[in-house]
Parts: sequence; structure tokens; C-alpha cells
Amino acid sequence: MIDLLIIGGGPAGYVAAERAGHAGLKVVLFEKKAMGGVCLNEGCIPTKTLLYSAKIYENALHGDKYGIMGDNIRFDYEKMISRKKKVVRKLVSGVESKMKSNHVTVVKGEALIEGRSAEGIEVSCNGEKYNGKNLLICTGSEASVPPIPGLQEAGGVVLTNREILEMTERPASLVVIGGGVIGMEFASFYNSLGTKVTVVEMLPEILGGLDFEVSAMLRDIYTKKGITFNLNAKVVQIAGNTVVFEKEGETHSVEGEKILLSVGRRPVTSGFGLENLGVELLRNGIKVDEKMRTNVPGVFAAGDVTGFSLLAHTASREGEVVVNNLTGRDDIMRYNAIPGVVYTNPEVAGVGETEESAKAKGISYKVAKLSMAYAGRFVAENEGGSGICKVLVGEKHGEVIGVHLLGNPSSEIIYGACIAIEQEITLKEMQEVVFPHPTVSEIIKETVFL
Repeated sequence: MIDLLIIGGGPAGYVAAERAGHAGLKVVLFEKKAMGGVCLNEGCIPTKTLLYSAKIYENALHGDKYGIMGDNIRFDYEKMISRKKKVVRKLVSGVESKMKSNHVTVVKGEALIEGRSAEGIEVSCNGEKYNGKNLLICTGSEASVPPIPGLQEAGGVVLTNREILEMTERPASLVVIGGGVIGMEFASFYNSLGTKVTVVEMLPEILGGLDFEVSAMLRDIYTKKGITFNLNAKVVQIAGNTVVFEKEGETHSVEGEKILLSVGRRPVTSGFGLENLGVELLRNGIKVDEKMRTNVPGVFAAGDVTGFSLLAHTASREGEVVVNNLTGRDDIMRYNAIPGVVYTNPEVAGVGETEESAKAKGISYKVAKLSMAYAGRFVAENEGGSGICKVLVGEKHGEVIGVHLLGNPSSEIIYGACIAIEQEITLKEMQEVVFPHPTVSEIIKETVFL
């Protein structure tokens, strides 16, 4: 009998498989495409690889600010794409190696849940049947495609995150429908390479869910870099390479050589026999409790398929929670300190409550803000750059409840804030922590002293 069957080899699936295999469980993992899931193959890793190339190019263009002079600075788009593919291949190979070293059986093919029998939960794949004591569903998510008139007729002009990563030529102009994390990262990348970028966002501000003030500051930075933003704009039609949208009661249009459709993602809950188990759904995803258990005994779900926190690091932790509970360690999933990062240039990172979420929940708080220019390392490495550190503290107990950063390298220092929130560290305790000098991370300590 197999201890754990896993459908999906993304961050939730492969981390759970690795942990379970290491703990001595017999594990079979099914993956119909490449190991690593969307994050490794069509999302997190390839986009960050491209964004780093763009950052290097942008820094080289403006090297004179640091006393570095260069002539004929240019980029090779095909080489960027080639390197992206190389990085993905290397990391996919690394995941496969981890599966092998932890004795995980990986089955390539489309898994189908047959149901439950006296022999356990039955899953078939490639004509073979597998019976397991437990099943972990990690089928992930896919790009949402709204029913916009003219969308289907636009053909290869309209792209999702999957297709745009496979382009072999840089478009001269790009219209991004959706100013969320994915949309803004692609907008940043192509803006750095000289593409004329226009963002059409239905909400009042980009990066919905992140700190409103920080999001507005990033938008201002990119407006100065040449990106055109249309907020409170509802797309009503796509006509060839033209996006038609309504704003303040008026109809507008913008053309782009390519159109990126980036309006969110939806859980994949069909096509693999989920209905054969009677698993309950919630918010179009699979409903789970704090231990990632579904309503069906022995059946768990983790990652984007739950429709709750569609982030790779959330998925990995959820997979760990499942395995910890299967191997005798009582563990629950907590979402109060899940960091969010936008890998634009400059980066945005935040964790915990925003002012908007705190107000909505009725949480009394105090806020401290400080310009990134108060960190010597930031000034030394970001000539003319701007940024902010914003710390929210609970008014009743004085604990850190939220930290939001704009400025490089926010992605690399936000984890400290995650620990502070997870451990309910107070403002006084944070003030007593010794930060290394000179580092950009010192800005957090400088801010909490205000």
C-alpha cells in the first residue's frame, strides 16, 4: 500500500513528496508536464530570470551615475530567452534529483482519481492503477480568461503568462490587461527593454491587496519611466490588436503589437476525477481546514488549488503541513505572515496587515514610515532612487503586525519582518535587535524607532 499519492509536481507537491520520502513514507507523485509546476516552468523562475537580465541592462545604461562609462550598450533578447530556458532546465533537473534521492516514485502522465475502495484511494495513470492510504491534491491554477468580446478572434496577439514567456522577439508595444503582480512584472521587464507599455487596470490602483500607498509610489516611478496607466478602466472589447475600455463613462482604446492578459488565476479542479470523491469546493477551489484536510478522510489539498493564497511559498508550506501531520507532528497552516513580493525595479515587498486591511478588520494600529534614504547602503547602491519602509504596530499590545517596503532589495530582507510577525515581536523587542551595518535591512530598525 502506498502511504501518499500526490497529484501535481509544483511547489506544494514536490515539497510534500520530498518531506514524506525523507520521513520514510512510500510516495508516488503524478505530474503530466514538467516537474516544478507553473512556478518553475511558466512563472516565478523564468520571469525572475528575465527581470534580472533587464535589471543588469538598465543598470548598465545608467552606469554613468556610478562613474562607470560604457559605449554601445545593448541587449540580446534571444540570449535572454535562451538563458531563461537553461535556468529552468537546471532547476527542473534539481527537483527530479531530489525526488530520486528521497525515494519518491514519479509517474509522468495525467492522473485520474477513480474513487475510494476497500484497498484505499484509487488513482489511475497511463493504464496503471495505484492505491494509497492518503491523497494530496496539488493541481495548481491556470490563467483566468474572461469572456471579453473579440478575445478569441484576436488569435496570437493576446497572450497569457505562458505564451509571452515563449516569444522570441521583443514587441515594440505591449498592452497589459491587469495591473497585478504578474502584469506589473512583465510591464517592468519590457519597459526596461524599450517597449512601449500601457497598463489597463479595473481597480483604483495597481497591485490590489498590497499596501495602497506603496503601490501608488511604484506606479509613480513607472509613470516617470514611460509606462502609461489607465486605472478604474474596464476592458469591454478586443478588436485585433486594439484594447477598448471604459473609464469614467467614456470609451477609450489603445493599440499594442501584443496584448498580455493578466487578470488573475483560477484553481484547476476539473479533469482529474475530483468529482469521484465528493470533495467539497469553496471559492472555486478545494475547501480545506487548517491542517489542509478536505471533507473526505485521507484526502488533502495544498497550493493554488485551494484558491486561497496563490503563492509558491504558501504552497510549499501547506505541503509541509500535510506531511507533518501524516508523520506524527501536529501542525497547522497560518496565513498571518505570508510575504508578497513584486520583482519590479525597484522591488516591492510586504507582509502582514496593510493599513487598508487593518481598518477593514477594525484593528487599532499605529504606523511609522521612513524613506529608504535613511539607510546608507541604499543610498550607496541606488543613486537617485526612492523608496519607503512602513511598519504597522498593534496599538493594544505594541506588536508588529505589518511591514511594507519599496526599494531594492526588498525581496531579500522581508523575511525578517515575517519572523517578527510570526513570533508576535513587539516594537520594543524589535528595537533591541542588532542589525548589520551597513545594510538596507537597517531601515526596519530605523523605522521602528520613530
